[in-house]
Amino acid sequence: MFARLVRRATAPIAVTALGLGLIAATGPAPAAAPETHTSATRWSAAWAASPQTPSTGFTPNWSQEGFSRQTVRQVVRVTGAGDQVRIRLSNAYGTSPLHVTGATIARTDKAAAVRPGTVRHLTFRGKRSVAIPAHGELRTDPAPLALQRLDSVTVTLHFAGTTGPATFHSQAWTDSYRADGDHRADVSGDAFTETTQSWYYLSGVDVTGRAEPRPKGGVVLFGDSITDGFGSTTNADRRYSDALAERLDRPVLNAGIGGNLVLNDSAWYGERSTARFGRDALDQPGVSTVALLQGVNDLGFSEADGQPTYKPSPVVSTEELIAGYRTLIAAAHARGVRIVGSTLLPLKGTTHWGPHSAQVSDEVNQWIRTSGEFDAVVDFDRLLADPADPDRLNPAYAYEDGLHPNDAGYRAMAAAVAPLV
Repeated sequence: MFARLVRRATAPIAVTALGLGLIAATGPAPAAAPETHTSATRWSAAWAASPQTPSTGFTPNWSQEGFSRQTVRQVVRVTGAGDQVRIRLSNAYGTSPLHVTGATIARTDKAAAVRPGTVRHLTFRGKRSVAIPAHGELRTDPAPLALQRLDSVTVTLHFAGTTGPATFHSQAWTDSYRADGDHRADVSGDAFTETTQSWYYLSGVDVTGRAEPRPKGGVVLFGDSITDGFGSTTNADRRYSDALAERLDRPVLNAGIGGNLVLNDSAWYGERSTARFGRDALDQPGVSTVALLQGVNDLGFSEADGQPTYKPSPVVSTEELIAGYRTLIAAAHARGVRIVGSTLLPLKGTTHWGPHSAQVSDEVNQWIRTSGEFDAVVDFDRLLADPADPDRLNPAYAYEDGLHPNDAGYRAMAAAVAPLV
């Protein structure tokens, strides 16, 4: 038995949208009006990706060059149902206003193609174009599009001008597509001849529906590359979050960033979790539970010599990492949100393994198991360990680097955490 449930009374869940609906004082369209929390207009996040600063990233991407007189098409799988949809766009790391000429959403067909008759032009207070200020985020108006859980949707953004470097999410594990010119309403994907595996500006897809029963609160999986899905099969929706969504009847949102740290910001791997937790987890519409799996990079980066991207890489103590967890626990409880803690996975034989990380990971895992400070605990360390050497990841669950799970490992993680969220 690898999961332990700790019951805690929580306050009523607060649903907020801090940072949403903001745009420049001048521009093609004003900000969307604040939503009212009635049963008819209650939105639930159905998909999310955590924004990152433009960088060279793990694989080639378009974030540093941005877009100029081009259209970008992105495919995501939603985990909530509804008859209306809206998207959220982030210019969090932009240094100037982002001018979006137009946007559409449609049901996905194959690759960059969409299903005929499903293309919906998205608007911003009734207008098709909008300017998002530097460091801002906004949502579109509602659009009629019936969606079921686990449907794939295609979001297309057109930029008639030049964007400059693009706020993005580095590791999508799904192809995104680019075309010259305006192809936002194309049903065919023929014009989209370039691909990368990152998402650009798109930070969320929300759903609502008057005929739908009020959904259960959403679950946010918050963490680093293991949560993000590193090692899962590309274009197959095999991440930890996908496996969990297939087991639950409620939205599951992925707030992982590859390389992310609890305690330190990184030019490559995003703001520290104690800084981004509110935006990427607690501010998601309808969230009720967060499952936290993070800390391996805080320990492992100091062990991985010769990697210039692993900076900063200070030696982090057990007490410092626990203090970071306590900051996240307090923030979740202040918003009436449950938080599930997860032990760190075995590290032996990886770039992140060394005397210090071995000791601190053992101490931190014991604290997670026994402190009672999380609302529930799932013990991935024991679940995924090699029976012949508990400090190593079980080969049946391991990706080729020995640090990340494979598809089977992610399914095992989802099975263990499902009863707790």
